[in-house]
Amino acid sequence: MSHRAPVQDAVISASEGLATLVGVLAEEHTVIGPTLRDGAIVLAELSAADDLPHGCGVELEAGRYRLVRRPDAMIFAHSAGPQSWKAYLHPQRERLWAVDRDTRGRLAFRAEDGEPPTYAFLGVRPCDLRAIAIQDRVLGGGPHADTAYRRRRDRTFIVAVECTDPGATCFCTSMGTGPGVGEDGPPAYDLALTEVLDGDGHRFRARAGSPAGERVLARLPRRTCDPATRAAARTAVTAAAEHMERAMPPVDLHTLMAGSHDAARWDDVAARCLTCGNCTMVCPTCFCTTTEDITDLTGDHAERWQRWDSCFDLDFSHLHGGPVRASARSRYRQWLTHKLGTWHDQFGESGCVGCGRCIVWCPAGIDITEEAAALHAEDQGSRATDEEAPS
Repeated sequence: MSHRAPVQDAVISASEGLATLVGVLAEEHTVIGPTLRDGAIVLAELSAADDLPHGCGVELEAGRYRLVRRPDAMIFAHSAGPQSWKAYLHPQRERLWAVDRDTRGRLAFRAEDGEPPTYAFLGVRPCDLRAIAIQDRVLGGGPHADTAYRRRRDRTFIVAVECTDPGATCFCTSMGTGPGVGEDGPPAYDLALTEVLDGDGHRFRARAGSPAGERVLARLPRRTCDPATRAAARTAVTAAAEHMERAMPPVDLHTLMAGSHDAARWDDVAARCLTCGNCTMVCPTCFCTTTEDITDLTGDHAERWQRWDSCFDLDFSHLHGGPVRASARSRYRQWLTHKLGTWHDQFGESGCVGCGRCIVWCPAGIDITEEAAALHAEDQGSRATDEEAPS
């Protein structure tokens, strides 16, 4: 019996190929991808490839998001929207267990152990691909793994899409998380797509990154990837990196944050920060939660729920007598120094992937790259002053 070699690098069309892909994925998965809703490109369930945002782009700036019509039919030429994939893998609110008391006072506990959804994520950006890998380590690894997260993650099929048109607030290049998925090392996706639109037509370079991805790709109308398409795809990703408008300062951010505890810049940002927590809600790696216990009027039924929490919430650090971090200064400092600094101590890498969501969706337009640069400038100024001071 002959065995066909696995399909690993192919070309699929933006019409029939993409439509077939959604159909194949929908046979066994709930397909989630970008679509238009309420004046934004959001993540939602897709019923067909026509639900994708054909010909749509976005204009981004600090505290500003605007949907625009593109002059072409590109489907994924837009940067990350307000949601991240953690909304599906690490839901904003979920019940952990319920308990009922019968007439004899006996308690019956029921854990939430039903079958999790089987998702197929279509359109995962490289920055979000890294964010999922970070969540895998934080929530799915170690001796106290979140079993519900792990079960959802294990059942998820990921179709990554490389970025070819970054937004003005993107800075993934400086974080080493994009705009491409990378050619070296084990892939973190099942399929990777790169969109190409030129004189040879509208198409995708498609690469399989897992046995499941190979099986799906083998079912699509495709052809072997030709050198011209491969070169066009690589050129588009390279150009996206070169056109990135923002960047983190080229310093050791871990060391910078450790030495900036008393920086005057924290007072400046505190005067602007509303401590609303938007940055933590849209961040694809923020994972903090709290629990709530609720009961009915009889007291015979109770439930425990887990929901997202934010270090900007006063109650987040509440101990007997009040919150540990009562000021906006201390709460913003906690968020930024953890994200860029102490995250390294806990998890061995940065908690920022350069997606820029916290910049766009901050109502005060606070820019994390600007704040890091200001802290670096202040640190350099302090060092220069110390060197000039007489011994």
